[in-house]
Amino acid sequence: MKEVISRRIKHSIENEKGAFGPLPDLIFVDGGITQINAAKEAIKENGVNVAVYGMVKNDKHRTKALIDEEKNEIPLSENAMNLLTNFQDTVHNTAIEYHRKLRDKEISKSKLDEIEGIGPKKKELLLKEFGSISKVKDAKIEELTKIKGINEELAIKIKEELE
Repeated sequence: MKEVISRRIKHSIENEKGAFGPLPDLIFVDGGITQINAAKEAIKENGVNVAVYGMVKNDKHRTKALIDEEKNEIPLSENAMNLLTNFQDTVHNTAIEYHRKLRDKEISKSKLDEIEGIGPKKKELLLKEFGSISKVKDAKIEELTKIKGINEELAIKIKEELE
């Protein structure tokens, strides 16, 4: 939490017109006093003044109130609660999509990515033709050269790199 808040503040200080824009007036943390304290520490270390509130959850993990650094609970109206719930849902969905994208990118990586001369298109053609990296590895040079854009030199390189 401290690292994330610190980065956010630094980005705003260094480039107010950047992707993060100016410093926020208020920061909500999706947790209790420990997360509030971590955020406040980052704020203090960066020499700025931003209010921080934690979100108090009910037994259905929905925000029912806010809490400040002195553990004062601030009840929420239904409209405020709905607004915060929408914020939370958006943030959670964004985080899930980001991590899913990272995972998918990692899963789609293969040894072919490390071979100079093999770009996404040739990789796709190889995998489409042979079905897997191990089958590309087992293929004969003549079979590899049948793939568009793969000459004998590149086919030899592929075989060597996959060994």
